[in-house]
Amino acid sequence: MFYFEEINGKKILKSDIIKTEHFFTTREICIQTKEKSLKEHTEYNKKLICDYLGINKLISPNQTHTSHIEIASSNKVSYPDTDGLITTEKDIAIYLNFADCTPVILYDEKENIGAISHAGWRGTAGKIATKTIEKMIKEYNCKSQNISAAIGPAISMCCYNVGEDVFRQLKSTVSDFNRLYEIRNGSIFVDLKNINKRQIEECGIEKIDICPYCTCCNNDLFFSYRKENATTNRHSAILKLNN
Repeated sequence: MFYFEEINGKKILKSDIIKTEHFFTTREICIQTKEKSLKEHTEYNKKLICDYLGINKLISPNQTHTSHIEIASSNKVSYPDTDGLITTEKDIAIYLNFADCTPVILYDEKENIGAISHAGWRGTAGKIATKTIEKMIKEYNCKSQNISAAIGPAISMCCYNVGEDVFRQLKSTVSDFNRLYEIRNGSIFVDLKNINKRQIEECGIEKIDICPYCTCCNNDLFFSYRKENATTNRHSAILKLNN
């Protein structure tokens, strides 16, 4: 179940399925934007988050809608063309940024290893959440039965219409596409959150929590690329491992 908490009076969103420190930011605590006038504001919010988590370093990749995944390291400064990060270090936090795309936080409680995936339609078509899980299993001895997944705020099927090419690409990623799309007045609407859920289920993961908030409908809480005419402001998914 998802629930709100606060950092210095600013709303964040958490899921009770992830048993380590994590949250999704809201409009109230933006840490990513291309608007120069907000640079000081975002730096202040980053400091608030670091103080809240008891760390000195937040790590984020250069997201370009790929299905490429990297391992976060306190010694590494650049993650080009990367839309998934895995962390094994306890003294850092990782974050990825969103404004309609689907955030997926993954956590193996037994191995204390976590990850965040950025699953827009391209990342979802590239099965980035699946690839992240497979990398966790292959490289860090994670087990699917120990991994939990929180699928965060994203544009929902009520608001997300796509063309036939995108629809075909998404449909090919799961064995059963039933109830993952609707046809309305000749337009195709798809459910990115539940497509990712089904992909994750096909990896053998059962502990999955889906955020009920649509970023487009709930634009007062979250940023929406579609609703806000290609805004560069982002909300973020943040993860820190247990000490």
